[in-house]
Amino acid sequence: MFPVLDSAGVPTSYLVADLIAMFLTFVERDFPKPQYDHFRLAVKWVLESGYGDCPVDDFTPKKLKDVRQRMINSKRICRKQINDYKNRIIRMFRWGTEEEIVKNPNVPVALRAVENLKKGKGGTFDHPDTKAVPDDVIQRTLPGLPSVVRAMVLIQRLTGMRPSEVFNMRVGDIDQSRGNGLWYYEPGAYKTRQYVGNIQFPLGKPEQELLAPYLAGKKPDAAVFSPRTAMEERNAEKRANRKTKLPSSQKARDKQAKKTRPIAEFYNRASYRRAIQYGIEAVNRKLPDGEKVPQWTPYRIRNRVATEIETKVGLDAAQAQLGHTTANMTKRYSDAQLAIRERLALERENPFTE
Repeated sequence: MFPVLDSAGVPTSYLVADLIAMFLTFVERDFPKPQYDHFRLAVKWVLESGYGDCPVDDFTPKKLKDVRQRMINSKRICRKQINDYKNRIIRMFRWGTEEEIVKNPNVPVALRAVENLKKGKGGTFDHPDTKAVPDDVIQRTLPGLPSVVRAMVLIQRLTGMRPSEVFNMRVGDIDQSRGNGLWYYEPGAYKTRQYVGNIQFPLGKPEQELLAPYLAGKKPDAAVFSPRTAMEERNAEKRANRKTKLPSSQKARDKQAKKTRPIAEFYNRASYRRAIQYGIEAVNRKLPDGEKVPQWTPYRIRNRVATEIETKVGLDAAQAQLGHTTANMTKRYSDAQLAIRERLALERENPFTE
């Protein structure tokens, strides 16, 4: 796709496909990767709806509603996600107006008239609310997990971090130098950074003990929790439990497998969830029916922490610890929230330590 040029070669108008290409370049440069991925998926619906060849100044609320209806008809996206994607598309046109790609400033104004879908809207669906995973279920799962994944789960349970904030943790993101008994973790790509600024998670003694073995000897950009480490630990455990010597033919196959199946440096949403599922399945193979551990996902740990802090300390403390945003939560509250998180970190105890 190319913009329409005048006789001097100056763009007079752009197509929606041009706007999308330029906007994604901007987002990829200035936003964390998870945000880029969401924007990319949102604007993909515009292209799939056939509006790539539409001049940007001709993209109307009716066309936006048509894109949204395509999302609804797909039955693949929940109502909240559809609203999010719709608002991201509007955000793109607002950016285009700022950059004078969209010449008519009324375009983003008109698009904002398209309201969010309300709960119960025909053709839409909502996922059930995520329920907290009980501590006894987490504890029964731990023996089936590789020690790397076990540490990730416990870090989540102690701090209430999002799964991505745990599996994207890099060694250089952790500051051990302040001398106040706490370490500080500042995620490189924090979900709500645009609302509350950079957030720091103070790490108390329980978290420090869990993290220390996975920090030593690594470069700053290395993953704290790596699938490679989990694989090495699992293989070492298998070797220790072998009753016979490993045949040379098996050693050769293992060496070849490393070359043909490279292991990722970082976990991602899917691999972290699968690791927990495999751990539950490993535990359940040894349990009779009626005593098996139910399947659960890592995001449910966050709900468990939120419920505990809100019950014991209050809603404000839960919001501060988990980095939630609300209508009245802005950057000016960040210092007060950090103080709350520091107090919680200093008082924190591992719930699974006898």
